[in-house]
Amino acid sequence: QVHVQESGGGLVQAGDSLRLSCAASGDGFSIYALAWFRQAPGKEREFVAAISWGGDAQFYEDSVKGRFTVASGNAENTVNLQMDSLKPEDTAIYYCAADSSFQVMNRMENPAAWAYWGQGTQVTVSS
Repeated sequence: QVHVQESGGGLVQAGDSLRLSCAASGDGFSIYALAWFRQAPGKEREFVAAISWGGDAQFYEDSVKGRFTVASGNAENTVNLQMDSLKPEDTAIYYCAADSSFQVMNRMENPAAWAYWGQGTQVTVSS
């Protein structure tokens, strides 16, 4: 069984920063990649960023490029999402997803491609 857990959400003002963390674990589970998605009320879940294990490559959705940074965390099997210059339109529940197959990178922007999900953490940005 694989367990994915997000942390670090909260309420901030526009222009502030916030860092989300994700930890993935499981017996015999080997992570190939981790991703962040978000879902605002009434909207579909959308891709935010992804990182291949070892931090070899990072990918971002256009609206967060230059503001968000995804990087491997200090602890094993963890990844952080540093969010700077936050905007009200960044308000959403942020989900971490993990997968053990390299093939996930071919469809990384599709939520259905990812096998394991966390419960999500709320990020609210006030104007």
